[in-house]
Amino acid sequence: MTFSLVVRSGSSFGMVVCSSSPAVAARCAHLRAGIGAVASQNVTNPGLGAVALDALAAGADASVALDKTIAGEAHADYRQVIVVDAAGGTAIHTGANALGTRHEKRTENAAAAGNMLARANVIDALLDGYLISTATTVERRLLDGLVAAFAAGGEAGPVHSAGLQVVEDVPWPVTDLRVDWHDDPIAELERLWAVWEPQKADYRTRGIDPTAAPSYEVPGDL
Repeated sequence: MTFSLVVRSGSSFGMVVCSSSPAVAARCAHLRAGIGAVASQNVTNPGLGAVALDALAAGADASVALDKTIAGEAHADYRQVIVVDAAGGTAIHTGANALGTRHEKRTENAAAAGNMLARANVIDALLDGYLISTATTVERRLLDGLVAAFAAGGEAGPVHSAGLQVVEDVPWPVTDLRVDWHDDPIAELERLWAVWEPQKADYRTRGIDPTAAPSYEVPGDL
């Protein structure tokens, strides 16, 4: 019921995800600045994200971290997990009981996987759309991949939720946009990015040094 793309871009990690079920990003996206990024999906166990990230933080590469995560999961046949590490290594697990048409594809610094797909080449389009994008931000390149995946057929049924998350050089996500239930979640996610993009740097500054941050002239604003 989900397709996602996880990437490393320089010192940043990013993920875009879409699903027919609600609140997909809240359950499936797991990113940690300086460490790596993990997608846990298909009959989702959100706890696997922290397990894999902790393994990466302890020095494991993507493949070893994934092996450790799956070894400790009692229902691994139902899980689909993507891991990208700080060196750009990638690894994917798709369990034998993953739903419907499923597919996975990975390269250095980027990996994509999905289940309940309209067709397998949706994942090829997701990854390729990101890789060929000429956008200047990782967020927009991820969105370009998502748009390409949807154009290739997307899920077997209608999608309702989507999410976009990026971490950089601070402990919190510098972008964390979520569409939890919508008739056109991809267009809505693009709309949210258009709102967030021009303000992203300022909100990062607010977290680091409020005295250097601009005012937005709202009641109670500092």
